[in-house]
Amino acid sequence: MPTFSVVQILTASIAPVIVISGVGLLLLSISNRYGRAIDRVRLLVRELGESDPESARRRHLNEQLRFTNGRAHMLRSSMLYASTSIFFVSLTILSLFAEQLLGLQKDWFAVPFFALCLISLVASMYYSIRDITMSLSALELEVSERMRGELQGP
Repeated sequence: MPTFSVVQILTASIAPVIVISGVGLLLLSISNRYGRAIDRVRLLVRELGESDPESARRRHLNEQLRFTNGRAHMLRSSMLYASTSIFFVSLTILSLFAEQLLGLQKDWFAVPFFALCLISLVASMYYSIRDITMSLSALELEVSERMRGELQGP
């Protein structure tokens, strides 16, 4: 393989490799949020077991558990799509290498793989944004419960 073709392969692979780095950072952030949501669900389940079955506190905990469980599902979907994006960008790089190695000047495989990578990335971002929205809803529920408790007194 001539040096020129190795340089072409490396040049063509720069953008997909940068995508891997960016998606990897996104995945790190999402997995941290996922871990926090899972820990919160476990804490809420424990608190539910210790609460009075007929209390307003139990209803509040159930609502918080519903929000947090939904967030965990959103984050899991986001991580799945981000991982899929990394998979497709890896296939893009492999196909670029194979096409250069075989002397094909058509990007028959690389372009569809890269398109699937971007579609997966968009899906991951969609679920990540939905999680952010749900976490704000959970926070608003918590704040409204606290404000109601202050207004009603002990």
